[in-house]
Amino acid sequence: MPFLPIHDDTKRRWTSTPYVCWGTILVCVLVFIWQSGLDDGRSVASVFSYGFIPAVFFEHRELADHLVAIPPSATLLTSLFMHGDTWHLIGNMLFLYIFGDNVEDCCGHFRFAIFYLLTGVIATLTHAYMFENSAAPLIGASGAISGVLGGYLMLHPRQRVTALIGFIPLRLPVWIWIGVWFAMQAVAGSGMLGEDNVAYWAHIGGFVAGVVLIPLLKRDEAKLFGR
Repeated sequence: MPFLPIHDDTKRRWTSTPYVCWGTILVCVLVFIWQSGLDDGRSVASVFSYGFIPAVFFEHRELADHLVAIPPSATLLTSLFMHGDTWHLIGNMLFLYIFGDNVEDCCGHFRFAIFYLLTGVIATLTHAYMFENSAAPLIGASGAISGVLGGYLMLHPRQRVTALIGFIPLRLPVWIWIGVWFAMQAVAGSGMLGEDNVAYWAHIGGFVAGVVLIPLLKRDEAKLFGR
């Protein structure tokens, strides 16, 4: 992530406790603790068993029998709750903590849960269609969190967010932060910055899904564009 959010000015209006947002963070932390308790071999196996593998999903390849734990379609969901290392987890959960509660506030608990999972699945499928033959497992909540960013931008574009660039805190309107973030995903996804292990197309797909779905899943009382 190009920046780390540490505070936003948006106050919740309808939901005193964002149970789904905080519950999702708890589940991701518990899953990571479980992953960390495995030995190296079993930890790698868990990623192949519960991570999303495009080539397996499209039946171009098959997993070894001892790695098959659930149907490939189910990994569209399980992959959203796994993370590769501590910083991967912390970065994703920090974004979800800062932005997710306000999106849940504007949707309600049930519809936010649908929104989060649906944007995550769309993000994963976007990655899958871009890399159909990839045998590398995809894990992490960043696709769904990208959907949350898209939803937040549609709901509160003018709210200010304090974020760190390196060790420097800056307080800027959220449309600037998220605009710069999305531009970086688009540039990196095009391959202009070379190749790395970041699923940029999952971020792009999740973000677009969040922008499209939030008008359909928000409360009637919650207005778009901070109105």
